[in-house]
Amino acid sequence: MLSKVWHYCHIRNLFFHFFFLFSVEHDLSFRLVTYSEAINFLYGLRWFGMKPGLANTLKLAALAGNPHHHLRFIHVAGTNGKGSTCAMLESIYRAAGLRVGLFTSPHLVAFGERIQVNRRLIGESEVVRLVGQMLELLDQGWGKLEDGKHPSSRDGSVPEPDPRGPGGPRSATHPTFFEVVTVMALRHFLEQKCDLVIWETGLGGRLDATNIVTPLASVITNIQHDHQQWLGNTLASIAAEKAGIIKTGVPVITAEDNPEALAVIEQTARHQNSPLTRVMQSETNRPPLDTLELPLLGRHQRLNAAVTVATVRTLPARRRAQCRRRSHPGRCPERTFSRPETRARFGCLAGQGLAGYLPNPGAARRQDTFSSGQQRTLGGTRGFGGGLPSGQPGRQNRGVRHFGGRAGPGGR
Repeated sequence: MLSKVWHYCHIRNLFFHFFFLFSVEHDLSFRLVTYSEAINFLYGLRWFGMKPGLANTLKLAALAGNPHHHLRFIHVAGTNGKGSTCAMLESIYRAAGLRVGLFTSPHLVAFGERIQVNRRLIGESEVVRLVGQMLELLDQGWGKLEDGKHPSSRDGSVPEPDPRGPGGPRSATHPTFFEVVTVMALRHFLEQKCDLVIWETGLGGRLDATNIVTPLASVITNIQHDHQQWLGNTLASIAAEKAGIIKTGVPVITAEDNPEALAVIEQTARHQNSPLTRVMQSETNRPPLDTLELPLLGRHQRLNAAVTVATVRTLPARRRAQCRRRSHPGRCPERTFSRPETRARFGCLAGQGLAGYLPNPGAARRQDTFSSGQQRTLGGTRGFGGGLPSGQPGRQNRGVRHFGGRAGPGGR
């Protein structure tokens, strides 16, 4: 009997040994983790704070095979309106028949909101698999963490970001939460064969992890005072950071009208030889917006919609043609503005920045909750509140709700 047990254990051990060798040989993720463990690992990376700069993201992306080199992007920055503009762009291009990736931050309820393809949130199994791959790449590029464990708490809870500034005491070089999630998203979009990715910055632009891409168009919604400790105390300094997403020869679209901030954007565009399109408030009363009723509250949303329309119309025809799906050769994003299904989708968003109107917010999973971070600036709050339609007194004072933990610099 004992010999049979020994024989069984020996065979089992041989099986796991060969499975491990196969996993290593074929670059498979051998660290099998649950979704909860994967999320806790990612949130644990907030211990590394925020590190402005592209070195970590470029290195991690290179280890991942540089997936961004095989994707097309529209890069969106700005103080307010990024989420709404990204969602409307996604709707337009999806209606045109493209397979569209959407990367936004922070999430409102579930982590999967950050990474979507055709408005389908990344699945839990995909998160687990990609986190396993990131673990391997992090070990390759930066070595194993202390005791070989990720920086989440031993009891499985998510630690708060280090309050002592970027990086904290744990490491001066290890990639942060946002850097790792950015590369995860790139890998997912490439695997999903996305025709176009709507790519929202996390904070600023010039030194933001998302700025490793060269997009088809760069969008700067507006410039207001936000994150002064990172971006500077003047509109000019903040504009300089956000204008850092402007690449040589790539079209730029902005709705900014403040002379101080606009001058910086114009100067950067000239330096980069990038054509600049300014979107005026008057364009909200021109076709197709003159007859289009948006479901989003606030007059500022019409300006976001105008930025969306200008972006689609600004993209060079040859690049639009490159983005068209073979299964829909006759469709063009510009033409979709007149189609009923597009007009219905245009602005039907998934609650980006409108947390106060989220149905049943208590249903959100505790481990996945994060504060919205939208409408976080004084200017954004004024625009949101001042633009609410009359005749709905119950909504004027609802404000914006926040869920979960802090959305500090380490946890965008």
